[in-house]
Amino acid sequence: MSFASTAPTSKEDPSGTQPSAAHEPPTLLILGAGGDLTARLLLPGLAGLLAHGGAAGLTLIGCGTDDWTDAQWREHVTAAVKGSAGGDERVTQVIERSRYHKADVTDRADLTRLLGECTGVPVLYFALPPAVTVRACQVLTGIDVPDGTRLVLEKPFGTDEASAADLNALINRIVPEQRIFRVDHFLGMSTVLNILGLRFANRIVEPLLNNGHVERVEVVFDEDLGLEGRAGYYDRAGALVDMVQSHLLQVLALLTMEPPATLTAGDLRDQKALVLRATRVWQDDPVRCSRRAQYTAGTVGSRRLPAYRGEPGIPPDSGTETLAEVLLTVDTWRWAGVPFLLRSGKALGRPRKDIVVTFRPSPKVPGGFTGHDRPDRLRIGLRPDRLRLDLNLNGPGDPTRLDQVTLGADFGEGDLPPYGEVLDGVLAGDPTLSVRGDTAVQCWRIIRPVLDAWRDDHVPLDTYAAGSDGPEGWTRP
Repeated sequence: MSFASTAPTSKEDPSGTQPSAAHEPPTLLILGAGGDLTARLLLPGLAGLLAHGGAAGLTLIGCGTDDWTDAQWREHVTAAVKGSAGGDERVTQVIERSRYHKADVTDRADLTRLLGECTGVPVLYFALPPAVTVRACQVLTGIDVPDGTRLVLEKPFGTDEASAADLNALINRIVPEQRIFRVDHFLGMSTVLNILGLRFANRIVEPLLNNGHVERVEVVFDEDLGLEGRAGYYDRAGALVDMVQSHLLQVLALLTMEPPATLTAGDLRDQKALVLRATRVWQDDPVRCSRRAQYTAGTVGSRRLPAYRGEPGIPPDSGTETLAEVLLTVDTWRWAGVPFLLRSGKALGRPRKDIVVTFRPSPKVPGGFTGHDRPDRLRIGLRPDRLRLDLNLNGPGDPTRLDQVTLGADFGEGDLPPYGEVLDGVLAGDPTLSVRGDTAVQCWRIIRPVLDAWRDDHVPLDTYAAGSDGPEGWTRP
């Protein structure tokens, strides 16, 4: 499924693509080309897109601090895309034309030179630490960038409401909002996109998704992985910022927003913005409605993990959480009174990545039935991609005995990997799968009370052994 490429030009950009871009394919200029993000996610995603016929004629330019030749860069790209359509002729052609430049992205002369190397519309992908991205953008405000230039930024978008708003103001001085792409690869996951089809193309499902029928909702992304070499970033972010503030709030928005008129960027992102503005901590009580914990040494499967504070690059007194839970309310007519639990953690024994909608009990079950104590549930798996509906039905044998039966369907993987979907939209100039500036600020606003409560130690930092289900006393959702 290639969602972004099928959507029309965004309503937010009535002028569409710049005229100069219509005659020449864009140039993807990766700033920070030697980094882990580029090799692990960005280049394989690009290879998947190219192999499926997208981004035809693209020019790829890498930029970094490594002293590489063009040949060395091409070897790096080839190694990164191996196993992800790396042998496809279209991928090979782009790699063979690809170039590399060593440059300081915070230097005006270097950035001007890099922009001059681009043909067609320059697409600047900031695969850089956030602070370096900000400094590069500050320099770009003093450069007359080519018509149609697009900026692509990775999370986090700021560190709080104020800094997110400042970042918006900074990059809006370079290009307008419709040419700014804030990447959240969760929006490129096929299952997340399938939420829209499940909700708005099925008359059976959508009428039940409201506070008259739903008792509670859980959005959970529990991983069995540890840090995987990301200590430098993760210890500054933690589970709350790394997963809840960004990815899970975007999933929540798609699950709770009102039906958009179309799937164009303007309609879809307007509805997401409305529902996020109505989202806040349950009962405005971050102390009672949030929990945090950090893993200690333990065994996950066959892997022995050290305590988080014993991981390479982590301070021995680190107070960063590796498991976060937040209870939220979406204070709209449709959802008022329904608790939404958002949870994400690392080094847990039983990975769980899904959305669970638990329905209210039936108003009255006729006397004589037994076994109806388990609620109906709609379960949407994020990994693996699947749909499950748990219902109470008459079982075999005793006709008065109700058993829970599960109806299921597997979505299957989309045509493109998540980064392929995201890049498809970026290179087509369609911001549908991008986080809009105002919603980036709203996501910080939603979790700010929790961050403040944790910073002031009003919520204890619990511990759990790696490989367990979480701290003792916590009820696993």
